[in-house]
Amino acid sequence: MAFTDLLDALGGMGRFQLIYTTLLLLPCSLLACHNFLQNFTAAVPRHHCRGPAKPTAAATNSSGAWLRATVPLDQFGVPEPCQRFTEPQWALLSPNTSVGREAMESCKDGWVYDHSVFPSTIVTEWNLVCEARTLRDLAQTIYMAGVLLGAAVFGSLADRFRLGRKAPLVWSYLQLAVSGAATAYFSSFGAYCVFRFLTGMTFSGIILNSFSLVVEWMPTRGRTAAGALLGFSFTLGQLILAGVAYLIRPWRWLQFAVSVPFLIFSLYSWWLPESSRWLLLHGKSQLAMRNLQKVAAMNGRKEEGDRLTQEVVSSYVQSEFTSVRTSSSVLDLFRTPAIRKVTCCLMVVWFSNSMAYYGLAMGLQKFGFSVYLVQVLFGVIDIPAMLVATATMIYVGRRATVASFLILAGLMVIANMFVPEDMQALRTAQAALGKGCLASSFICVYLFTGELYPTEIRAREGLSKKEAGGKGEEISLQQLGASPLIETI
Repeated sequence: MAFTDLLDALGGMGRFQLIYTTLLLLPCSLLACHNFLQNFTAAVPRHHCRGPAKPTAAATNSSGAWLRATVPLDQFGVPEPCQRFTEPQWALLSPNTSVGREAMESCKDGWVYDHSVFPSTIVTEWNLVCEARTLRDLAQTIYMAGVLLGAAVFGSLADRFRLGRKAPLVWSYLQLAVSGAATAYFSSFGAYCVFRFLTGMTFSGIILNSFSLVVEWMPTRGRTAAGALLGFSFTLGQLILAGVAYLIRPWRWLQFAVSVPFLIFSLYSWWLPESSRWLLLHGKSQLAMRNLQKVAAMNGRKEEGDRLTQEVVSSYVQSEFTSVRTSSSVLDLFRTPAIRKVTCCLMVVWFSNSMAYYGLAMGLQKFGFSVYLVQVLFGVIDIPAMLVATATMIYVGRRATVASFLILAGLMVIANMFVPEDMQALRTAQAALGKGCLASSFICVYLFTGELYPTEIRAREGLSKKEAGGKGEEISLQQLGASPLIETI
């Protein structure tokens, strides 16, 4: 008997599962805000060099004339963002006059920014333009490095140190709230990067443990829906971010607004029950039984819960005890030919999916429309795409779904390369469709990865969040290495 059979007996997809899933996936929505936050906090407004000298009294009456005399124009007739004249070129105010490039220099006195759309960003505060423009991308890279390290750290806490799922989750909420608020408080770019790194670490801690808790309290038939709900929660987060960023324009207040709610999440999450399956596997059957009795009562199965004993509850996970190894490491992912093949294939899938997804989602200003509008469009297009992906996962299978959506996304991205830059509407539409396909393949590969790996190494390698039911859950590492890999539903 499997643990999911016990959950079915205690109400299956009951009231507890619905409330529990909602409370855990709600923070994931705001977590998505942090992933795409730099689209707004690091937006690059229009800018040009400050003039080489103070304007004369005559020029003060015409700011346009002063700008034309001090800053050259590019090929589109817009002031150059990174060059200025060494001295005001008043001759340019006359028609058919040009100035040689030797009369130009870099922006030695800083820049003038257009604050009409973005009153302040990290770009305007620390002048991350021209020669320093790579620092803007470095900040996002540091955040993603935190995500990577967080997967290694928080993926091992639950099992290696026997902390469970809930304690690392609550810590992640607290760390995100504190580091996110600190990001908005300190005034140096170095401190900004440090705290963004710490914020990125919490991404993995929240996703890994939230989805593990959801899945481990979910009957088998509900796990595909749980994976889809995770994808929809991220889409909801993108729409929330667009609305909040539109209402709160200064970057520090925006950073603060999407960080502080995690204090509330940490408070109520402490009262959520720990995974009874994890408790049973680690010898805490009495606490597991009490949690199961509370779940049964909430699902309207109080009598079934009262009949539970520690022996009965423990019997439902006996089959899993036999497959738990005393220790495991990342080398287990390459130890046998079957697992090695799966690992290599999944690494390529995850790499290509992630690179294309964030490449599109983090470059909203390149499409020529309002960044708020593009953020909403990219979020809305994900909804029908993920509905289609959920249906195909159920009726066609994981492998066909992942392959189909990745191929469609690749075609959209490649086609976008051949669309002229002046056709911004078509470029944006193609990019939105490509991102929708990538979001759909993401929710599928979450589940597919968890089903292909044995239970014991999912959390440690950052795969607990993808754990789903099916035949793969009770197959041991040795069994996978000795027999052909069978695709689950």
